[in-house]
Amino acid sequence: MAKQGHTMESVDITFRTRKWVRPEDLNANGTLFGGSLLKWIDEEAAIYAILQLGNGKAVTKYISEINFVSSAVQGDLVEMGLMATKFGRTSLTMRAEVRNMITRRSILTIEEIVFVNLNSEGRPEPHGHTEITYDRDRIPRLHSVEYTNDLKWGGR
Repeated sequence: MAKQGHTMESVDITFRTRKWVRPEDLNANGTLFGGSLLKWIDEEAAIYAILQLGNGKAVTKYISEINFVSSAVQGDLVEMGLMATKFGRTSLTMRAEVRNMITRRSILTIEEIVFVNLNSEGRPEPHGHTEITYDRDRIPRLHSVEYTNDLKWGGR
C-alpha cells in the first residue's frame, strides 16, 4: 500500500477515474475547491462499492481523515484511484488517492472510506462477498423503485 504523500503504484489501484478541473470547481484562491473533490471521490467510491457489492443501495458510512498535500488549477486533469482493502459482513472498506496528472503530485489520500450494503428497507444486510471482482456479473440489474416502475410502463 502506498504511503501518504506518495502516489499509488498501478498494481494498488483497482478502480480509476479522471476529472477535468473547470471554473465551477475552483475556490476563491483559484485552486480546486476541496468540496468539489470530495463530492467526486464519494461519487466514484459509491460506483465502485455498487460494482463490488452488486447492490445499488450501498451508502457511505464513514470517511477517515483527509490529508490534502497539494492542489490543482483550472485545466488540470485529476486522477482518482480507489482500492478495496477489506470486505466486512455488510461493508466494504476502500482507500483513495487523488493525483494531479499534469504535475504528477499527490493531491490527497484517504485511508478509509466505508460503504454499507443495504436491503430494501434501508437496513444493513450481508453482501456475501470476500474479494475484489473484475467481473461485470455484480452490476445490479434492479436497484430502485423508479427503475422497476420504468420497466412496468415500457421504459428503458
